[in-house]
Amino acid sequence: MGLATGKNLPCWRIRVGTAALWLAVLTGFTAWTGAAAETYTFAVTPQFEQRKLFSIWKPIVDELEARTGLHFQLVAGYSIPGFERELEKGAFDFIYANPYHVMRLSKTQGYIPLVRDAVPLRGVLVVRKDSQIRKLSELNNQEVAFPTPNALGASLLMRAELFRLHHVEVKPLYVKTHSSVYIHVVNGLTVAGGGVEKTLQEQDPAIRDTLRVLYVTREMPSLPVAAHPRVPPKDREKVRKALLQLGATQKGRELLAEVPMTHPVATSLEDYLPMRDWDLESFWVAE
Repeated sequence: MGLATGKNLPCWRIRVGTAALWLAVLTGFTAWTGAAAETYTFAVTPQFEQRKLFSIWKPIVDELEARTGLHFQLVAGYSIPGFERELEKGAFDFIYANPYHVMRLSKTQGYIPLVRDAVPLRGVLVVRKDSQIRKLSELNNQEVAFPTPNALGASLLMRAELFRLHHVEVKPLYVKTHSSVYIHVVNGLTVAGGGVEKTLQEQDPAIRDTLRVLYVTREMPSLPVAAHPRVPPKDREKVRKALLQLGATQKGRELLAEVPMTHPVATSLEDYLPMRDWDLESFWVAE
């Protein structure tokens, strides 16, 4: 049997063959564009209420898309307990999250820290400026507002230091966000509240100027942007590089200052491992 060519094939077979060729081309193109359009989730711990959180992070994520060529779905709608539950499942590709939680999950989910603020994180305990409370001992057995049990500087480390270093045991009232903590204290709903320096500075002057810092915790590395190990290394590095480049521009510094992340630097899990010696696990609350 001789080899069939276009010259001796019936015309209907030529048409079918041509259609099959175009189908293969179109299928290949669809598969290629589908791979190129892969979207990564980018989830942010809810330090602030949802609208504020979205307004801060959406322009940053848009910049990351423009600089990396990747696509991101911003996830900013969870409560902190809900966010933590999904984090423990490895549900998110990229995160901005509590560094102690990232470290706790290092053997299960293995999130890889990429970038953090060079400015360290410090927890602050605030009272109203006109409060009569001057000493930590005056808070013993008093109700104190915290965002959630596991917020690192604002609650976890704060409660550990109050109890272990100062022998003060408070009655925690968990109010979901840092902003809610400050509002509770300003309105006299609790005598004191735990936050961090960075979120305190982000408050409206009417809130911030009504508060006085009673106590400051030890320093710890700031919250990282981290990636799940399933994200290919080349894409992780694109995001790391884009964030560092963003922090080197005036526009980028203004956007990141809202996080707040005023001096982004490269980071790794090694920066957070010293926290294992702080014995915070007994204060961690599974939610």
